[in-house]
Amino acid sequence: MATAASTQHREHASRRRRLRYRVQAPLDVTVLRSGVPDTLPGRSLNVGEGGVAAIFAGELLPGEPVGVEIRLPQMAAPVRVRALVRHHDKLCSGMEFVDMSAEQRSVIRAWAQQTKAEATLQAKSPTHSNKEEVAGSEGGGNSSGQRLGRRRIFLWVVVAIIAALIFWWNWNRGWAELEAGLPNSQKTSVKPEAFIPAATMEKLVTHRVDPDYPAAARPENLRGVILLDVVISREGTVVQTRALNGPDVLARAAESAMRWWRFEPYLLNGKPAAVETSVAVEFNP
Repeated sequence: MATAASTQHREHASRRRRLRYRVQAPLDVTVLRSGVPDTLPGRSLNVGEGGVAAIFAGELLPGEPVGVEIRLPQMAAPVRVRALVRHHDKLCSGMEFVDMSAEQRSVIRAWAQQTKAEATLQAKSPTHSNKEEVAGSEGGGNSSGQRLGRRRIFLWVVVAIIAALIFWWNWNRGWAELEAGLPNSQKTSVKPEAFIPAATMEKLVTHRVDPDYPAAARPENLRGVILLDVVISREGTVVQTRALNGPDVLARAAESAMRWWRFEPYLLNGKPAAVETSVAVEFNP
């Protein structure tokens, strides 16, 4: 028991060390309920490579799988990723990303680096004004004015440190409350009960997402058809994908788009069943 407790503590601590960046950006969450996709608009509070906290105009259930589309400032294309709802209280939700690609992580890191740089420049402005005050007092040649200027600088530094500590503590406490006592992100393993031909499952599609042509594929002008092996849950959500052919860059784009598809539940002997099928996705530059 002690070993399990220490392991869980290290996992939570490790997750909390992942940086989240405060940003208010529009986002949409898609939830599949009764076989019908329901989209809830919202606004993010914090965004990181591991998850997002946001406010929505609707209710979400802890443990509910959702699709998230985040439109970060100054980013041309939105970030689309699957997530699990880990916390929901008074329209505020914490969600954990479950299958973010390396390309999506690099997008968030690039955006975060730019945000951190802007914050650093803003933090230097009060110090600059303090230096001007000190220079003015020195120009007067008054020793009491110099002491007053030094005291003001010292007070500014103390206030800035205290404010930074309070902000950091509140920020980490908020995420700790969302993550405390919750299990790690897990991909649910579903065993299909039957293999269904693609033509049959095509008739059950209720929501389709076409893949974006990857920018990394443009230099080589890659094109072709990617064949995917797909496992669909009893609820009609795509829970597993595997590319059977093609370049990796096109295969990843096809799998990413496929996870947003929704189907009517396939009935086997009159009951919804998890099934396996194949889907062909075509790419043209």
